[in-house]
Amino acid sequence: MTTPIIGQANPGAGYRELQTEIDAAVARALASGWYILGAEGRAFEAEYAAWLGTERAVGCANGTDALALVLRGLGVGAGTSVVTVSHTAVATVAAIEMAGATPVLVDIEPETYTLNPAELAALLANPPAGLPPIGAIIPVHLYGQACDLDAIIALAAQYGVPVIEDCSQAHGATLHGRKLGTFTEASCFSLYPTKNLGALGDGGVLATNDATLADNIAAIRQYGWRTHYLSDLIGVNSRLDEIQAAILRVKLAHLDRHNARRQQIAAAYDAALAGTGVAAPVRRAGAGHVFHQYVLRVDNRAEVQAQLRALGVATGIHYPVPVHRQLAYEGRIALGPSGCVETERAAGSVMSLPMYPQLTDEQVATISDAVRTVFAR
Repeated sequence: MTTPIIGQANPGAGYRELQTEIDAAVARALASGWYILGAEGRAFEAEYAAWLGTERAVGCANGTDALALVLRGLGVGAGTSVVTVSHTAVATVAAIEMAGATPVLVDIEPETYTLNPAELAALLANPPAGLPPIGAIIPVHLYGQACDLDAIIALAAQYGVPVIEDCSQAHGATLHGRKLGTFTEASCFSLYPTKNLGALGDGGVLATNDATLADNIAAIRQYGWRTHYLSDLIGVNSRLDEIQAAILRVKLAHLDRHNARRQQIAAAYDAALAGTGVAAPVRRAGAGHVFHQYVLRVDNRAEVQAQLRALGVATGIHYPVPVHRQLAYEGRIALGPSGCVETERAAGSVMSLPMYPQLTDEQVATISDAVRTVFAR
């Protein structure tokens, strides 16, 4: 008999849990007769800004576009560089190039996988020769946990560089009791189906307290229009459709509960790892982790993954190849002073256990038992 596999992610489970509410919201959007930039989108933007704690939120087609739109809104493009990390979804770097800017990639803290402020300080003090002036810094709040924003913001202020928080894996995460996405000039969130807040298609949202910036980005996302058919700014087409906005309004109402469930699952995994010699994920002091992913470091990763799968547990790797080692980028992207050595070490050993709020207690127990069995060998 084949052992049933518990998936590492399961966006369909998120739909099934809220199917009655989601179906009603979709029907409402369909019946409205208005399918792009209408009442559902405006309501989602207002509700998201209120939930996050910012003055404004602006929906767009995806999280990659959200980053590119903020860069464009801040005037960061050709002739400027943007600092971020190589241990991230490639979307972060793709967005920088979409805006016409030059990426420069710095290393991570090995314990939290987030941007290392010491690397950033060294880069800002002594940028690589020939690098265009640094126009922005994009720290990535990876796996559901905050970067060292205190240090990053202080460095950015010292050098007069704006900071854009990439919160695509950190909806609802906090630092010093305050939600990530509220600390800097602007923040960006992917609404991809597997995110803590995920659409049932693609979507993105950005947030800011700068009304002028928000208005400009709202124009840029639709051809630069402030008046229909009249482009005041050079724009693009990046709109969040009404059906996805309606779905997101439903799911936003459940997000805090879902994040709490993720934290409960993470605590169960922590207990399963106790005494095995494999460390649970590090939590930054003063930060509230929302466990977009529950990530371990293992030396014999392929073997461990195979053993867990044999026990019915699928795993993932976020991310197996650093951006600077991928064919599209290798050899043409500037790196920070360490050459991203910790990033490369992480890429060779990280592994993600199943993590989504619809996991049942029985499934969590199965995963925990499998973890104890494999790591006790």
